[in-house]
Amino acid sequence: MTLLGIDVGGSGIKGALVNSETGEMISERFRIPTPIPRTPEAMTDVIAEIVAHFDYKGKVGCGFPTIIKNGVCKATGNLHKSWLGVNVEELLEKKTGLDFTVINDADAAGYATMNYGIGKGEKGLVIMITIGTGLGSGAFLDGRLIPNFELGQIPYKKYSKIEKWAAGSAKDKEGLSYKKWGKRFNTFLEYVELIVSPDLIILGGGASKDFNEFKSKIKIDTKVIAAELQNHAGIIGAAVASLHKGE
Repeated sequence: MTLLGIDVGGSGIKGALVNSETGEMISERFRIPTPIPRTPEAMTDVIAEIVAHFDYKGKVGCGFPTIIKNGVCKATGNLHKSWLGVNVEELLEKKTGLDFTVINDADAAGYATMNYGIGKGEKGLVIMITIGTGLGSGAFLDGRLIPNFELGQIPYKKYSKIEKWAAGSAKDKEGLSYKKWGKRFNTFLEYVELIVSPDLIILGGGASKDFNEFKSKIKIDTKVIAAELQNHAGIIGAAVASLHKGE
């Protein structure tokens, strides 16, 4: 079955067609920069443009960069404050006329990794960290998703949330080397380890492909590995999530 997956990020909104049986992308990824400001109207227009690009008429899965509960945005994260309380599924369905399933973006990436990638078959508590504009996190206990596990929202020193200091966007904004930024990211992982004591941490998102550049700075006891799906995982996981709406 062919499904459309859309991954909404702080810097780009990406879509691709996915084979639901194999978890493979069967089209080229189509990307449009995330509009600034990140308002509902502007972002909905971009998502509709991605749907139109593929001339697609079926179910759509969408990974969204904040807490989503029953299709409703429960926190704004790095988005415009006007998103708070918006039923994202209803908004996108009205715009496109298609059936949308919207879940947290890190949950989507984790879902792909746990079902089709390096996390398949892993037991215990597995935490998926997506490194990008923010620090998304997805939690899986014996392969089952625990939704909206937003560890990047932990306050840290003068920062309202640690992702402002330790996300990939902080590295780019401050021009940090991978080694200097890696020390910050390790601090974040120390908090993750302290709070939830995971059995495994899997890194995804754009920076995961450069894991070897900062691997030496990761000092925690928990095993940390990079997801081979990297920044395609959000698209794949979102697409397949559309098959499980209401479960």
